[in-house]
Amino acid sequence: MPRAFLALLLLATPALAAKPNVVLIVIDDLGQTDLGCYGSKYHKTPNLDAFAKSGVMLKDAYAACPVCSPTRVALLTGKHPARLNLTDWLPGRPDRPDQRMNRPKIRQELPLEEVTLAEELKKAGYATAHIGKWHLGGKGFGPTDQGFDINIAGDDTGTPLSYFAPFKKGERFMPGLEDAKDGEYLTDRLTTEAEKFITANKGKPFFLYLAHYAVHTPLTAKKEMIEKYKQGPLGRQSNPTYAAMVESMDESVGRVLKTLDELKLADNTVVIFTSDNGGLATMEGAVNGIPATINSPYREGKGFLYEGGLRVPFIIRGPGVTTGSIPVISTDIMPTVLGLCAVKTELKFDGRNLAPLFGGGELDYKPTFYWHYPHYANQGSRPGGAIRDGNWKLVEYYDRERRELFDLSKDVSESRNLAADKPDVVKELAKKLDDWRNTVGAKMMTPNPDFKPNPQAKDGTITLKGEFGDAHGVQLRFEPLPHKNTFGFWTNKDDYITWEFEVTTPGTFAVELTQGCGKGSGNAEVELSVGESKTTHTVKDTGGFQAFEKIAAGKLTVEKAGRHTLTVKAKTKPGVAVMDLQQVLLTPVK
Repeated sequence: MPRAFLALLLLATPALAAKPNVVLIVIDDLGQTDLGCYGSKYHKTPNLDAFAKSGVMLKDAYAACPVCSPTRVALLTGKHPARLNLTDWLPGRPDRPDQRMNRPKIRQELPLEEVTLAEELKKAGYATAHIGKWHLGGKGFGPTDQGFDINIAGDDTGTPLSYFAPFKKGERFMPGLEDAKDGEYLTDRLTTEAEKFITANKGKPFFLYLAHYAVHTPLTAKKEMIEKYKQGPLGRQSNPTYAAMVESMDESVGRVLKTLDELKLADNTVVIFTSDNGGLATMEGAVNGIPATINSPYREGKGFLYEGGLRVPFIIRGPGVTTGSIPVISTDIMPTVLGLCAVKTELKFDGRNLAPLFGGGELDYKPTFYWHYPHYANQGSRPGGAIRDGNWKLVEYYDRERRELFDLSKDVSESRNLAADKPDVVKELAKKLDDWRNTVGAKMMTPNPDFKPNPQAKDGTITLKGEFGDAHGVQLRFEPLPHKNTFGFWTNKDDYITWEFEVTTPGTFAVELTQGCGKGSGNAEVELSVGESKTTHTVKDTGGFQAFEKIAAGKLTVEKAGRHTLTVKAKTKPGVAVMDLQQVLLTPVK
């Protein structure tokens, strides 16, 4: 065979093409709708918007867990966090007396016996670097113990020691950032380290895992950038500090993509951009009373099993990626990257290799996604599990008997619970979810022997806040968003609320409700009872369901010390809803 023809043949053979590089960018606590390309009108993300146009942007993209560490385990191993018994952020929130259930004991690190994406790529000849947040174990379980040649800034902590240099707390520095110039911003510095790694390894295949600490609390940004954003109306994305953090993150992505272009590596580099969970939409870490973000139209945010806590941005670009409108979850990242890089593996994954679909091919792909979160979250959510099967999504709670069913094709906001209308679907999905838990060996919660619900204060008062009550029925629910923090959606008269509480000094108590009611919906008759003691309250029209007023609602008698239950039921509902109920206060009558 002539040498010239042989040379042309070798160049045309895909199997002999250069191995594609891989850049995996993971942002912390970034909601899907925080980006302009996903619909944000407040945050400025020009680089990511352009990146989305040049690649494939998926809307049905999910995190494996509504909090960070478990999702990071999933994307690095291709396995579900429940299978590895690492289902909460590390070390996790300790159990408390106000919890009905105790969490299961979880792993405190990514097990060394698990094979990571970095280890598989390193074995295939890749240079590997971890830059940014690790949060999967400390000494002996860090990035360099899990397949990464280089680690910059990664340790066991979930938040940065500082967003501005010096990057330290006390005498402890963030690894590899000891020589930072005072005042340097962390997002910028991590980007510089990423550029250095790409440049140093431009002549060989590399895997860069750039895991930004941004946009996690404490919300901290450059002052001059914060000034660019004016505070918007409450209930929408309107936090200037968070917006500035998002902009710095966007600039970082732009710099990384520019480096790939300048080094002529872009055409042979798989770049994936995503987040570890939905945006933080509660008052945790709020600035000036404004939460980090709002995930509308999705319900709730980080820590919750609703769409706002699970939907994440997912943008991918690279050789072999031409199309895609498919559902994806964190566990799909490792098998898909290995597929795009033509790296063969004997490993078994919970996720799937989506490379054929991204290339316009076919795959028998009818995904069912599962979530297992047996923990009370800092954001106020309760432990539970969830399943998405086609357009159906079921959410169930572990500390009470409640299941919620939603049709995401018609109700992406998860506003209408169809559990009562579709009992057969609920039964089918609940069985699938339970079977899956058994298959992966998911650890479950246990009763809390120290449970003390809503104890009586020293002054004799008993404060029953919405977050510690239980909604019963179909539509009624507790809404934790910072501008609500109330029981709402009381559109079904037969739904009701209960609170358990403990009394040390029994007697007669004056009842005070913190309630709101929209125009035209007032005058509903509501009965409050503790055992045989009852009082009736006429709901006041306050001009808005979120216009709360403290209103006297009669008296109740508790005859003996111990645990009791307060029940609030509607006897009539003249308007669209009974009321929004934020709190019940019981004050001893002398």
